[in-house]
Amino acid sequence: MVKYREQALDQVFQALSDPTRRAIVRALAKRERTAGELATPFDMSLAAVSKHLKLLEEAGLMTRRIEGRTHYCRLNLGGLERAQGWLSFYERFWSERLDKLAEIVSEDG
Repeated sequence: MVKYREQALDQVFQALSDPTRRAIVRALAKRERTAGELATPFDMSLAAVSKHLKLLEEAGLMTRRIEGRTHYCRLNLGGLERAQGWLSFYERFWSERLDKLAEIVSEDG
């Protein structure tokens, strides 16, 4: 079970490591879009954008429904929640360290 969760988290961060995929996630955060709409801002073929969409889908960051030849993509928050859960540990870590630093500085001041 732990191994599966680690692999899923790895997929999320791999998917988010690419600026094109991050831009797609940002666009999907606003509303559902077709694959064609998502491809429009990029200087690449629809096939190339399709590969990005597939990676986002495999990472659990988006879902897709197909009506005829049109693919509708929607953000899936589950993948982002996995990443946020992992990052929240480090947020607490740095908050504690910065609070301690503030205490030390105020004691010396």
